[in-house]
Amino acid sequence: MTHTVLVTGVSRHIGARVASALAAEPGVGRVIGVDTVPPPSAARDGGCHAGRTEFVRVDLRSPDIAQVIAAADVDVVVHVSLMSDSSRGRSAAKEHNVIGTMQLLGACQRSTTVRRVVVRSTTAVYGSAPNDPAVFTEDGEPVEAPPSGYAKDAGDVEGYVRGLARRRPDVVTSTLRFADFMGPGVDTHLTRYFTQPVPPTVLGFDPRLQFVHEDDGVEVLRRMALEDHPGTFNVAGDGVLLLSQCLRRAGRFSLPVPSPLFRLLGEAARAAGRVDFSPEQLALMCHGRVVDCGRLVRELGWQPKFGTAAAFEDFLRSRGGSGGLTAALADRLSDFAPGRPAPYKDDQ
Repeated sequence: MTHTVLVTGVSRHIGARVASALAAEPGVGRVIGVDTVPPPSAARDGGCHAGRTEFVRVDLRSPDIAQVIAAADVDVVVHVSLMSDSSRGRSAAKEHNVIGTMQLLGACQRSTTVRRVVVRSTTAVYGSAPNDPAVFTEDGEPVEAPPSGYAKDAGDVEGYVRGLARRRPDVVTSTLRFADFMGPGVDTHLTRYFTQPVPPTVLGFDPRLQFVHEDDGVEVLRRMALEDHPGTFNVAGDGVLLLSQCLRRAGRFSLPVPSPLFRLLGEAARAAGRVDFSPEQLALMCHGRVVDCGRLVRELGWQPKFGTAAAFEDFLRSRGGSGGLTAALADRLSDFAPGRPAPYKDDQ
């Protein structure tokens, strides 16, 4: 069967890479990329297509998305356009994430051709709290559900996906909860944080972090778009890094500050458009977050190529080398850090 795939968010890095990967598949006849602005390659080509990806300018909040799906007989929808930053303002981001997803999934529900829907979510739906379990599984509930921001939006989006699955059991729905992306092409508030001259940290905390390499993230989305894998799946590289290890490897001296001052610094940085120290980011910088990816590995029979540490190292290399400590020395020094949590090992 030849698929017609619609990919949202193609003006951004991950969406563009997913569309390109699917366009290269022999079993895919058409890839239609939608966004409010054209990707750079589409702009150079006169706005009509980028490679084998056809670009259509459409706002997901508009009912026009249903017309795009119907006109092209789309049978696979890959929704990767959730906005994790607030560069356009929180209200605009929330409207895009929540209202846009409602319109898209509503169009999928009414479609007579759509048979598979893949949605990018985030591990941020688990929140970050002092009483969190050491490792979250897909069946786990957050100790403190995120009350606002991108994490709250993602939780709402997942609820809409579950609603679609109930109303259209013939449509295969897959929800992917990604850890923070890392890699040469990734530009997020978190990657910008690690390139600050003196990154602030929250005094008394050294959170455990997980990353997923962009190559692995794109590969998971490609596989899910081409195969039936219903359900919800965590996606992260094997292992964890402490924030202190990340900063040492990046060659950065941190500035430990009390949490109220960290929040004030975050507001100033956000106003300057550099780093988003939102309340959910502050919670992550205090308590961290670790997820188990065993369900994904078993379902796909596939292991991410990059672990968390390798993904972070590749990000550093792409920025011209870390200039910091070697991974082995950074880990050795972390062994002597007071109050260091026990190391986490993936059992897969």
